[in-house]
Amino acid sequence: MDADEFVDAVQDRNKTELSRLGSSKSLYADTDGEMEPEAVLRAAADAEHAAAETFAAWAEAAAAAGDEAAAEAFEACAAEERDHYEQVAAELDDHEPGTAVPAIQAHLRDVEGTTERLGALVGRTLVAEKSKEQTTGFFVGQAKPGLASLFRGLGGDLDEQLSRATALLADRCESEEAWERALAAADAAVGVAYEEYTERLESMGVNPKPVC
Repeated sequence: MDADEFVDAVQDRNKTELSRLGSSKSLYADTDGEMEPEAVLRAAADAEHAAAETFAAWAEAAAAAGDEAAAEAFEACAAEERDHYEQVAAELDDHEPGTAVPAIQAHLRDVEGTTERLGALVGRTLVAEKSKEQTTGFFVGQAKPGLASLFRGLGGDLDEQLSRATALLADRCESEEAWERALAAADAAVGVAYEEYTERLESMGVNPKPVC
């Protein structure tokens, strides 16, 4: 397996979950049904802040273990997420990050092992790409081109995070067993995000599955 095949495998194995996480119902779940611009911005800001803290902790752990390459990669992700948070929070009159950590970030903080963390990062990035696409579309629909452009730009950074993670995986996964561990970690990250999405919608009496 190589880096491109890895990403394709994660997408194929989680096709249904990623598709539903890329629907408008995902924003509805993230905002607890409050589909207003400020609620969408606050949910996005909370997510960016939590991600920055997760990746900073990973970077610190990698540095302590003497893994300079992983530390640099995770810190680069943390820096991007901090920048994302600052950009989104600047669109709000004031913002204090929520105390509730998104399920996917709580999960990531429990992941052990650099290979597993890199795999989980790929899963998280694919989920975040779907979220950015929906948020961009939401603000297009709200006739707020500046905010749509903001989230479109933030989505571009996710491409860098995906490339960073897969490049390190390609350097480190010297066996199919290693790739499988990374793949399982990616699947788990997507699964946690999908489970939270499903539970939130069902708690509001909304069917998480598309109505055909």
